Amino acid sequence: MKIYTKTGDDGTTGLFGGQRVRKDDLRIEAYGTIDELNSILGIAHCSIEDEEIKDVILQLQNQLFTVGSDLATPPDTNTHNFEIPRVDESFITFAESRIDIFEARLPELRSFILPGGSTGSSYLHLARTVCRRAERRITSLQAEAGSVELILVYLNRLSDLFFVLARYENSITGTPDIKWTN
Repeated sequence: MKIYTKTGDDGTTGLFGGQRVRKDDLRIEAYGTIDELNSILGIAHCSIEDEEIKDVILQLQNQLFTVGSDLATPPDTNTHNFEIPRVDESFITFAESRIDIFEARLPELRSFILPGGSTGSSYLHLARTVCRRAERRITSLQAEAGSVELILVYLNRLSDLFFVLARYENSITGTPDIKWTN
């Protein structure tokens, strides 16, 4: 099977179920940003040595694939009895539990910090900012099409998790967080 289909040469792409939409459609922007976030996590995974963080990243990458498939398949799509994985409360619970686990290992944050420190932490901060952009894109999609409330909650938690993981990565590598000086 060839990787190129030429069906997108006209500036459109297909959603699951066959509907064609413009490549700048809010839905495409939303799951395209999720794909970008997942790619950044791949770089973070390669840059981090701690197996516990790497395991969390892999779990998040799998969850983000589900987010993408959920976004690519509007709820009213005829999926021909094919079950589309959807975001559910377990995604939010996972993120919250990991925030609690890693945050408990960190000193209390007493000032704002700048993104950076170790390479792994820097990539996790980048993931946080792309996650926030995805959240903005999906907020626009929610206003237009609805039905993405759980995804929005999940992404809000996920960006917090990336912040905590970035701080934890700095902590375990002996790299101080960079305090904001005004």
